[in-house]
Amino acid sequence: METQTKTPNPAKKLIIRAVLITAAGIGIWYGISSFNYARHHESTDNAQIETNMVTVLPRLAGYVKSVAVKDYDLVKKGQLLVEIDEAEYQLALDEMQAIYVQAEADIANAKANVVNAQLSLKSAVTNGELVKIKRDKAKQDLDRDTRLYNDKAITQKQYDDTRTNYATLETQYVAALNEVAVAKSRIDILKSTLQKADAQLNVQKSRIEQQKLKLSYAKVYAPETGRIGKKNIQSGQFIQPGQPLFTIVSDSTFWIVANFKESQIENIKEGDDVEIVLDGYPNTPMKGKIASLSEATGAKFSLLPPDNASGNFVKVTQRVPVKIEILDAAQYRSILKAGLSADVAVTIKK
Repeated sequence: METQTKTPNPAKKLIIRAVLITAAGIGIWYGISSFNYARHHESTDNAQIETNMVTVLPRLAGYVKSVAVKDYDLVKKGQLLVEIDEAEYQLALDEMQAIYVQAEADIANAKANVVNAQLSLKSAVTNGELVKIKRDKAKQDLDRDTRLYNDKAITQKQYDDTRTNYATLETQYVAALNEVAVAKSRIDILKSTLQKADAQLNVQKSRIEQQKLKLSYAKVYAPETGRIGKKNIQSGQFIQPGQPLFTIVSDSTFWIVANFKESQIENIKEGDDVEIVLDGYPNTPMKGKIASLSEATGAKFSLLPPDNASGNFVKVTQRVPVKIEILDAAQYRSILKAGLSADVAVTIKK
């Protein structure tokens, strides 16, 4: 039986050869393109979107009266977020204001007492001056009658009457001087009391202003425009000052922080163009520019920075945070969300 040898089809061989050559050409082209791209770009997938985030903290302790927002609501700066029950603080304010009114009345009385004391002093001084005039006249009479008595020109009774009159007026004058001194002392005491009352009134006024300020904290407003994150409170809950209630994520400013290997940053400069592709939106490429490079590696910002002097050194490639500005960010606002991962490629200028 004769064996027949199959002759390969020349056309088929030609097709296979063409396919292999084409595949090799594509591979070479892709390799050259990738090489050229790598020569002019520094890339990393260790990047994510960042934005400003503000934690809303209460400044007042109390029970939550109402919560005006829900998870992920868009809020404007100054919008009411939370109301805290203010009844206790209002009662304290009312009491302080009542004390203030009473203090004002006490000051009015103290001022009236000072005025009355000044009138009493004026009267005492006038009385003292009159008594002094009479006493001085009585002294002159006594000096005269003493001479007359020694000359036996007046009787013993006349002389005794003159002496008694002078002694009486002298006693009255001393009493008038004491009355003036007492009136002056009383005025000093009343003025001191008035000064203390004024000081206490100012202290009470300050307390009222502080209480009003504290009362204003019963309403918590949005410090920035943005979107509410997950809310951590509900009506009826007791909250403390400094307790996180919400986080507001800014909806106006976004940027990307890319962590490049230390071996990549030599040619990266501020102002370099950047190609950005978000993992969640691979079909929406964006453009950016290098805004700034960190002055320290990411490890230096960790809670426990590595200590390479401990004797157990293992070299680990460090990464340097680089801030990237997103160009025309407004048109991508609907897809920009803090924390989304991104691939970035920096066009380097050699």
